This record gives sequence, structure tokens and C-alpha cells, in this order.
Amino acid sequence: MGLREVKRERTRRLIADKAFELFSDHGFGRTTVEQIAAAAEVGPSTLYRYFPTKETLVLEFVDECLAEAVSWFHQQPAMDLRDGLRAVVERVLEQLETNPERVRAVFELAEQTGSVSAHLNDLIWRFRIDLADELVRRLRAEDPRRAEFVAALSAGIAMNIIETVVRVWVDAPDAVQAKTLARQAMRLLRTGGIPLPSPPDTAVL
Repeated sequence: MGLREVKRERTRRLIADKAFELFSDHGFGRTTVEQIAAAAEVGPSTLYRYFPTKETLVLEFVDECLAEAVSWFHQQPAMDLRDGLRAVVERVLEQLETNPERVRAVFELAEQTGSVSAHLNDLIWRFRIDLADELVRRLRAEDPRRAEFVAALSAGIAMNIIETVVRVWVDAPDAVQAKTLARQAMRLLRTGGIPLPSPPDTAVL
């Protein structure tokens, strides 16, 4: 990464961090783009180049975690379907656990604000589509429609596991640890407690 890219990423991170501070102090609806830009010491036009809406500011961290997991999976060698999905789920949860307060704030804001909730659902749906596309690329099948069907079901199961773990943890952060829930989910996935569709023609991705 060159110097220009480093500076852009630093500015992007500063804007997102300042926005969350203001959202936490004043609420999402009462925080303006101008206030966020002033706190980050950038102009509103600069802020809009990085984040076209306030909702993207809220969801930037979750969006990056989901996108990074699919990109990471794309670079991995062939593996069993169950192992592949487990690896993706673990990757997402590991990334989310690096900033638990941000994740908790995202889901709290989503519960309070319809537009944030809608954008979060869009992110989740896009992750499912991107993961399904990657699974189709890996599946060796004589029937492409069968591969697409299995990939869509598998991607949905992976996202359901991630979302369930995070929501249970967010609802009771003092009573349960995300890592504990993640281990339980992974154990169920590994042992067949969470069933997966049979891959077409072969079990290797």
C-alpha cells in the first residue's frame, strides 16, 4: 500500500470513528454530516467521497468484515464444503471480535433506526450472494442449477450462524461470550447438528 492509500485509509478510519463517537453521544438522527466532518477535520464533500450516506458510516466496519471474509476464502485452496463454510464463519467472527463495542453499537442503532436496519439487511444479503457465487465457482457439478441451489442454501446457513451468534451476544453481552457461542456453532456445524445440503457430484470445494 502506497503513501496515498495509507493516508486515505487513515482519513476513512478517522471519519468512521468520529461518527460513532457522535452517534453514541447524540444519537444517529440528531447527528449531522456537517458535525461529523467538523469532528474529523474534513469538509462535507470529502466525507461524502468516503461515505455517501450516514448509514454507510454506521455499517462500514461490518461491511469490511463480511467482504474481507469472502475475499479471504477466494484465496484458499480446495476444501470440503463443511470445512469451507466453517472457515468463512470463523473468519467473519474473528474480524467482528476485534471491535466488539462497534459491533454492539451497530446492532443497537439498527434496532433504533429503520434506515440503518435496512442497510444492514442489504449488507447481509450481499454477503450471501457473494459467498454463494464463490461456492458455485468451487463446486464441481454437471448440473449448474444444482450447484447454484446448494451454494445458495449453504451461504444462507453460514450467514444465519453468524447473525445468530452476534445477535445473541449483543442481547446479553455480560451473560455470554461471542467466542463461546462461536465454538458451539462450529461444533454443531462440524458434527452435523446444523445440517448442510449435499454437494453436487463431490464433497470438495
